[in-house]
Amino acid sequence: MPPKPVKGGNSIQSHLRPAPRGEAPTCAESSPGSEAAARAAATDDASSLKKELLAALRDDFTAILKAEFHAVLCESLSSIKSELLSFKKELSSGLSAVQESFTGLNVTVAEMEKSLSTCTDDIVSLRKTVDSLTKTVAQLEDKCDDLESRSRRQNIRIIGVPEDDPLSASTAAVSRLLKEAFGFAEEPLLDRAHRIPIPKPKAGERPRPIIAKLHYYTDCVKILSKAREQQRIKVNGMTIFVFPDYTAKTARARAAFTDCRRRLRGIEGVRFSLLHPARLRITHGGTTICFTFWGLCFVWLSNIFTLRRNGKKKKKKKSRTVLK
Repeated sequence: MPPKPVKGGNSIQSHLRPAPRGEAPTCAESSPGSEAAARAAATDDASSLKKELLAALRDDFTAILKAEFHAVLCESLSSIKSELLSFKKELSSGLSAVQESFTGLNVTVAEMEKSLSTCTDDIVSLRKTVDSLTKTVAQLEDKCDDLESRSRRQNIRIIGVPEDDPLSASTAAVSRLLKEAFGFAEEPLLDRAHRIPIPKPKAGERPRPIIAKLHYYTDCVKILSKAREQQRIKVNGMTIFVFPDYTAKTARARAAFTDCRRRLRGIEGVRFSLLHPARLRITHGGTTICFTFWGLCFVWLSNIFTLRRNGKKKKKKKSRTVLK
């Protein structure tokens, strides 16, 4: 291997072989064989010189390329290293911030879970309290309605008395009206009488009902039984109606059975009565049933009508077979 050339203008010339100093043979003295040998030696020297020059150029070019590539690679690696370091710093700072926020979120979530569990327990206890209070209020409402209904059991409601006379709602006038309407020997004793507290109607409108409280409960029962028998009561040229005095809740509950009672009137073998405060008692085929909800009564009536319809169809089929 020839030595690596040194960068410079004389790097290639150092590999050239110097010509031997001696007396060069003259053309006249040389023979044809020696000339051929000289030419062959010159050709060999030229080829070897060419090979050496190519090898030297290759080595120089390789060294230059390696040096330049090494320099460029070192610069690129240094820039990449600096960029990686800056990115690492930014990433570490971002990760620290994320960790801090994540820690704060964990603390917040834990506090919220604690507060939610507390709220859930409070809601459960409050729901139980509300349920118990709802039951208590419903019981108290029923009890108050029952007490109010019992306080009205000696009251009657008279509808249809005109308001021409301001004393038409006095106890004396109402007692005299009841005696004439039902043919009593004596006037029933009244504790008080008044019209319902609503604005006075205009001319041509329906008069306000009169509420009268009888002193004796037996007189109230007699008046109501006769009022149910007569329905429309005509007295002194006017038509009046007498009904029991119920609370608004009881009146609505009793009015819900009106359609049921109307249908029961068309069924043979069925006896019914509306008990206080709002219970419909039905007796059919030796069986007595009490309904406190009108929907159940409608279901029972539909079943009765279905059984009767099926029985009539069977009778028609039997009569047809007998005719044939």
